[in-house]
Amino acid sequence: MKKIYHLSTCDTCKRIRTELELSSDFIFQDIKTEAITVSQIEEMQDLAGSYEALFSKRARLYKERDLKNKSLSEGDYKKLILEHYTFLKRPVIIIEDQIFIGNAKKNGRSCQTS
Repeated sequence: MKKIYHLSTCDTCKRIRTELELSSDFIFQDIKTEAITVSQIEEMQDLAGSYEALFSKRARLYKERDLKNKSLSEGDYKKLILEHYTFLKRPVIIIEDQIFIGNAKKNGRSCQTS
């Protein structure tokens, strides 16, 4: 399976999505219009190793809720990601049994060589 979880209004996600559409047969899921399911987040966690690895600490709600000053468990990260799409670090790209999270350059290089 080749899948990308993205936000259609995010310029970085748009750029990456455009690049991948030109060369691959990915399934695209806009997380704002099609919410992430429990089974999807659990699959991502299995590949990533933790829910925290999938969690965006740059989300506006993270700051508004003052979550940096709270001790969050893996269950909390999962619940927050399922509660609101902005808590998922994006894009999340799954290629077979590999996962690439976020837009760090090292992730992009890894995807291109896969």
